[in-house]
Amino acid sequence: MVDRPARGLARTGEIGNTTWMRRIHDILDNGATQTPGATAIRDSDGACLTYRDLADASKEAAQLLHAQGVQAGDRVLLAAENSATLAAFLFAVSRLDAWAIPVNARVSAGEIAHVTDHAQPRALVFTHAISENADSHADDYDATAHEGAFGAVRIAVRNEATPELVFENAVDQVSALIYTTGTTGNPKGVMLTHHNLIMAATNSRDIRGVTPTDTMLCVVPITHIFGLSSAFLAALLAGGTARFIRRFDPAEVFQAFAEDVSTMPAVPQIYALLMEYAEAQGWQSAPAPYLRYISAGGAPLDAAWKRKVEAFFGTTLHNGYGMTEASPGICTTRIDNPRDDIACGIPVDGLTLRLAPPPGSEDGTSKDETGEDGVGEIVIRGPTIMKGYYKNPEATAEVLDAEGWLRTGDLGRLTDDGALMVVGRCKELIIRSGFNVYPPEVESALTEHPDISIAAVVGRQISGGNEEIIAFVQSQPGSALTSETLDHHLSTRVAPYKRPSRYVIADALPAATTGKILKHKLLSHFAGALND
Repeated sequence: MVDRPARGLARTGEIGNTTWMRRIHDILDNGATQTPGATAIRDSDGACLTYRDLADASKEAAQLLHAQGVQAGDRVLLAAENSATLAAFLFAVSRLDAWAIPVNARVSAGEIAHVTDHAQPRALVFTHAISENADSHADDYDATAHEGAFGAVRIAVRNEATPELVFENAVDQVSALIYTTGTTGNPKGVMLTHHNLIMAATNSRDIRGVTPTDTMLCVVPITHIFGLSSAFLAALLAGGTARFIRRFDPAEVFQAFAEDVSTMPAVPQIYALLMEYAEAQGWQSAPAPYLRYISAGGAPLDAAWKRKVEAFFGTTLHNGYGMTEASPGICTTRIDNPRDDIACGIPVDGLTLRLAPPPGSEDGTSKDETGEDGVGEIVIRGPTIMKGYYKNPEATAEVLDAEGWLRTGDLGRLTDDGALMVVGRCKELIIRSGFNVYPPEVESALTEHPDISIAAVVGRQISGGNEEIIAFVQSQPGSALTSETLDHHLSTRVAPYKRPSRYVIADALPAATTGKILKHKLLSHFAGALND
């Protein structure tokens, strides 16, 4: 692997003045000291907690967990939805030097069981009072109810847990164990340290220009790394307000816009759903008088939707690229340098990026880092890179080397001005008749059609080692799409060899709780339609 030539992309440097913080609860305690009466959280039910309120609630939650037997090095599973209660327990776990395992309460019982069996948490906390799903999971574990300044929870205690080693420094001490959504296989537990999360929150705060006067809309679950560090922790690190949306509802989001929201990071699907709702209301522009910054991440951004969203909101839709293993920010566009294309911008401060030969492409002699098309695997190093996969040293060694370089498994190329353009995943690259086809290019062309809200393109093996291209599209309500109209739509937008062999038109595509399309489930989910 060869470092990319200097083109403004590789950056390594200082990322703020938060190095004195040892644990993520220092973010909260600093706010409680500096501005105790400022609003830290506006919950989805309208309740507001000041920094002092939230600090006190987290301390009471820590006392409760300690009384239940939680000690330093233990894991604590938090099955929850966005709420002040979840926030209080995230900081409570930090106070005990335990590891938080945030899990969206809307996942299945089987997924909860998988995480529990693998991580062996000392305690499982369920925010039952504000989530029917959490209450149902709590029943499965005979969890008992508790109330306090933190709200109401049910807790189940497991005596077979074994504590992990505890480190004084933030670089080595794990803060959160986050299980990936499994978009490319079985979920793995990503170990993120306190240093990882504090640095990621610092980057998010600085890139978005968040100040104490900002209200950050946390519409993405904070059980996901995007919502946790890029939105929630960044808002509190800035001394601002985090406004929670418990479950995505476009009417509630637009109500928040009308009242106080100034910044919102979200996944592209959320913008698509907001635009559908706005069109149904007959709105030509967004009723969002305080909104100054919006960004998309967590999934590829589509050029047509970017233009549509920007016209509606009257501001730039910034684009970013990240992954759980990087806490999650890797690259993002900047406020002072907005882009018209869908490039992801330059690396965040403190992180270095290079392109390497994709897995299986090395011939043992070539030193070129990319092919003729300039595409290579994105490889990164910096202070936000995970410690590793929990209890899985083999998987860790596959992606993380001794020098701290992480192979992302994503393919990218550089624009002329040094920004990163993500073109797909190594495993999603489709080889058709000897030609490379990158799904995001075809997906972007598909979603230029006004009746398509989301598109996902995958390859399927056929005879002779070749692959066919299959496009799955989520249609707008009331549309009458056909395979013929889609093929005609693409005929002037992509080369013939990039056009899908099959189209599957559906009302919805399988997605994670964050809104990310689960591509690995598409073929099995729509097996009936494909076999017709």
